[in-house]
Amino acid sequence: MPSKVLLAAPRGYCAGVDRAVEAVEEALAKHGPPVYVRKQIVHNLHVVRDLEAKGAVFVDEETEVPEGAVVVLSAHGVAPEVYANAEVRDLTVLDATCPLVTKVHLEARRFASEGRTIVLIGHAGHEEVVGTTGQAPERTILVQDVEEARTVEIPDPANLSYLTQTTLSVDETNQIIGVLRERFPAIQGPPREDICYATQNRQDAVKEVARRADVVLVIGSVNSSNSNRLAEVARELGTPAYLVDDETEVDPAWLDGTEVVGLTSGASAPEWLVERMLAFLAELGATEVEEVALAQERLRFSNVRL
Repeated sequence: MPSKVLLAAPRGYCAGVDRAVEAVEEALAKHGPPVYVRKQIVHNLHVVRDLEAKGAVFVDEETEVPEGAVVVLSAHGVAPEVYANAEVRDLTVLDATCPLVTKVHLEARRFASEGRTIVLIGHAGHEEVVGTTGQAPERTILVQDVEEARTVEIPDPANLSYLTQTTLSVDETNQIIGVLRERFPAIQGPPREDICYATQNRQDAVKEVARRADVVLVIGSVNSSNSNRLAEVARELGTPAYLVDDETEVDPAWLDGTEVVGLTSGASAPEWLVERMLAFLAELGATEVEEVALAQERLRFSNVRL
């Protein structure tokens, strides 16, 4: 059984998640329950359960919200039609879209206004991808991996741009962009890469931890893109890695024969889950904790307008 924990830093909440969760809590304080939330405000089971207990009601679509009610839009962003539907229903809209996702939306609209085809690198069905595609659906082509990048057909290769989901694997995305640039030399990217600072920082930190650990535990929910990528990044370095919502999902067999456990958490996982995991590991004998810090994050976004 393990004796030491390597704790990745940065980990856990990013500025966009912090802002979105606060928006729901502040809306409940101002308007009282129920406050409706379109989709999961962030992709974390515990966060959603906590907000439900406080009076938040999560719905799949804005059309399910009673007319005249308060609705919070999730951090992942939405297509323009969502705002139109909300206006028809006379909803009070609190838009918790992460500003870094909004940046991608603006880039999509700009590229589309210039008559360019947009290759969107991302995962089909993810809420962020749905929202970004919705900015220019007739001009957007989704590419999910290197294989699709090798085979995608582009109607006008001389007039082509790419954008990416903000929570992807940095390394895999660079491979995809490399294939696209090789096939379509005229392709134009955004002024600054779309993968967000928090995704990059957490992947860099988990790489450092994975190099020194026998096994890596990633705290995050199965539908969290950035949390899944953290586990993948660790595995790519040859270290077994497991994604868990909390310590109750840890299989003791994963820790058999290990001395050093790496620990991190996705950008939508609250720090109290890390503290619970550390207590669980300490009970198993992993009482030494070393924080492996690669960066400091001080970014904070302005609050959602209530």
